[in-house]
Amino acid sequence: MSSWLPVTAVLLAGTAQAQTAASKPASPPPPSNLACGVLKAETSKTGPSSNWTVSGPSGKNTETGVLKSGPRFECIDGAVLTVEFTSTAGHSFFDAYFPDGTNIGYGRQQIDRRGSRFVLPIQAKARIAAPYRTAFDYHCKLNMPADPISPTMRAECAF
Repeated sequence: MSSWLPVTAVLLAGTAQAQTAASKPASPPPPSNLACGVLKAETSKTGPSSNWTVSGPSGKNTETGVLKSGPRFECIDGAVLTVEFTSTAGHSFFDAYFPDGTNIGYGRQQIDRRGSRFVLPIQAKARIAAPYRTAFDYHCKLNMPADPISPTMRAECAF
């Protein structure tokens, strides 16, 4: 009778472990369509390829790629649409689309995230229309000879 005790304990432990893992709620998938003010993002998948389109005042921008993850859409302040994705080669990208029809894009290694806010290179601030600049924080880690960081700009950096 005592020889059944270890077997029973293992079976019960396995059942308890399976229930614990199954009882965790799965995080919701990123939206496949997102409206953000005057901007709209849509994505679809055809075989291994992901297709996504961002529509706005300046027209439509459609991209296709075989991705490791994404595209992931987010709406900032009800006006700025961001798109993040990682290629199968492991390169991550970030694009921000603005209601005025402009957009900026960076490799993900140049973008930080602090809590719910994106932190962009300080050089991006001048390329963003004034009403949308406060939607982001800025860093001074990307100092390039062709796009230097002035002392005035440096004072506005989070780090």
